[in-house]
Amino acid sequence: MLLLEVLQHTVRITVLVFLMMVVIDFIDVKTRGRLRQLVKGGNWRQYTTASLLGATPGCLGAFMNVTLYIHGFLTFGAIVAGMIATSGDEAFVMLAQFPKQALLLFGILFVLAIPLGWLSDLVARALHIRPCEDCELHEIHADESVRGHYLKEHVWNHILRRHIWRVFLWTFLALLFVNLGLQYWQLEGFIREHLGLVLILSVLVGIIPESGPHLVFVMMFANGLIPFSVLLASSIAQDGHGLLPLLSYTVRDTFLIKSFNVGAALLVGGIAYALGW
Repeated sequence: MLLLEVLQHTVRITVLVFLMMVVIDFIDVKTRGRLRQLVKGGNWRQYTTASLLGATPGCLGAFMNVTLYIHGFLTFGAIVAGMIATSGDEAFVMLAQFPKQALLLFGILFVLAIPLGWLSDLVARALHIRPCEDCELHEIHADESVRGHYLKEHVWNHILRRHIWRVFLWTFLALLFVNLGLQYWQLEGFIREHLGLVLILSVLVGIIPESGPHLVFVMMFANGLIPFSVLLASSIAQDGHGLLPLLSYTVRDTFLIKSFNVGAALLVGGIAYALGW
């Protein structure tokens, strides 16, 4: 049963990623690269666009940001901003449980993500971090007008043969590991028994590429067990399944983005907690 659920979830994510990749790829080909210029009109436009996509409920915006990033449309700081603003599938639960606070949280995440994305780019340049240098970026070919070229070269050779099977494999393994860990490590019970470490734990749990664990903090907040600052820190650190597709392209960038998000979560969450939020 567990394997079947993980497989079904993996298929849904993979299909969604495939559709997003085809849409972005197709638009880029048909506009001869003008989509890139639209998104890349300036760094602040990228921070704002990525943050807005990330702030939308669910993982669609995060998947779109990953697709834009691996195509070279977003800077490193912009993808960090997008993941900071992402709340994943928990956004729908929060809207159902506490809609006013949820909308406030999404707004705060969106506003915070923009300057934090700019700061991330400054740090990345200082550390000589190049965005997605392990990715094989999408190319526009000279014979795009040839009949069948797009389906053969872009959809089959590039998206399906080169990337989608890796997206599927990484997603399946990650979800299987997370579900087994939650089932046998009793993560929820451990958190409830150590509320003194709840802020730090909320950030650490946010590292897990899965929406489920974060729901513990959503429900704890809904029941008045934790302050808003803990929910904010957890939301900054976690991004649902948003980064799973990027694992198939570059483990390095996935690790770096998560590191920046964790640092931002500890900084912002710590300040909010100290202010009594």
